[in-house]
Amino acid sequence: MLQTYWDDRLRLYITATVQNDGHKMLAINNVADHLHFLVGLNPKQSISDMMRFAKGNSAEWINKEKLTPNKFYWQEGYSAFSYSKTQVDGVIKYIANQQGHHKKVGFLDEYKNMLINAGIEFDERYIFKLPE
Repeated sequence: MLQTYWDDRLRLYITATVQNDGHKMLAINNVADHLHFLVGLNPKQSISDMMRFAKGNSAEWINKEKLTPNKFYWQEGYSAFSYSKTQVDGVIKYIANQQGHHKKVGFLDEYKNMLINAGIEFDERYIFKLPE
């Protein structure tokens, strides 16, 4: 679980990791069980490589800093969505309001609805799991 006493540091660390690879961080925020970020993607690096570095480097940093009593790791996988320029402001506002938003709507319900609304078929076995 991400903890509020170090989540600002985590967001700064991930921002630095992503920007060091030439991407432009437009928004980043988290709640206890997940993190969102919006980037202007550097076409020289794939989304999968960006995510592998962001997740791997940040998990290594969390463990090195001993920010959790147990070994920290991110779940496998991620979701990536593209947005048009006209949608960017709305997405930034959505990301900035994660704490308030998820008091009303649970992450898993919202995620499944996003997939359904986008017409993406999915298998429940491969959907994110709630942290234990």
